Amino acid sequence: QVQLVESGGGLVQPGGSLRLSCAASGTIFSIDFMAWYRQARGNERELVASLTSGGARNYADSVQGRFTISRDNAKNMVYLQMNSLKPEDTAVYYCRFTLKVYKYTPLGIYWGQGTQVTVSS
Repeated sequence: QVQLVESGGGLVQPGGSLRLSCAASGTIFSIDFMAWYRQARGNERELVASLTSGGARNYADSVQGRFTISRDNAKNMVYLQMNSLKPEDTAVYYCRFTLKVYKYTPLGIYWGQGTQVTVSS
């Protein structure tokens, strides 16, 4: 069974930085797509950043130029470097992987449990 575990959340002042990590464990043949989502209280979950197996990155307009998504293929990990944080970045952040457990199984979507990021003075 595949499990995703996020870490790195916490409380930070406006203008500060945090680095989120997400590690996948279990049987994994290949990872096709990695992404970070967030959900603020009372809002729907939204895509923050994504990274394909080919290296293509995509960012929400609200974080463009401030956040950077990266991956470590050898460790099955994805990171989100968040700089110049604003109070409106406060949310629970989730990682999402689209992957194959075995070579001939279909792609499956897996989510982490979420990590809280609070930006406040």
